[in-house]
Amino acid sequence: MDGQELQKIARDYAAELPGTDQEHRFGPDWELHKVGGKVFMLMTDMPGRPVVILKADPDDATALREQYADITPGYHMNKRHWITVEGGDTIDDNLVKELVADSYRLVVGGLPKSKQPVDPHISNRRA
Repeated sequence: MDGQELQKIARDYAAELPGTDQEHRFGPDWELHKVGGKVFMLMTDMPGRPVVILKADPDDATALREQYADITPGYHMNKRHWITVEGGDTIDDNLVKELVADSYRLVVGGLPKSKQPVDPHISNRRA
C-alpha cells in the first residue's frame, strides 16, 4: 500500500466514527482528526512520504514497532504514546482501520462521560 492510499483509508474510516471532526489547525500540510475536541489522528507528509500518526497504548506501540517495519515512533509526538504509520508492504486495509479504531477508543476513553459519543470499552472493530 502506498502512502496516499494509506491516508485515504484512514481518513475515510475516521469519518465513519461517531462524533469526529477534521481540521487543518497547523496549516494545510497537517490534517487533524478529533473526537470530543481531542486529537486521535494526524496526517502529514514527512519529507516526500505521506504518513498517519495515531495514539497507541504504550505496550501496543512497542509491539507494533517491533512487528511492522512501516510503523515507527510518533512523528513530532510523544514517542511512547503515538505511532507513525507509512505506506509499505507490511500495512494493509484491515490493520489501518484497526489502528485508527484503537486510537479513537483510547481518546474517547479519556474524555468525560458527557463528551463520549460511544462507550470506549465496547470492542466494536469494524475492520
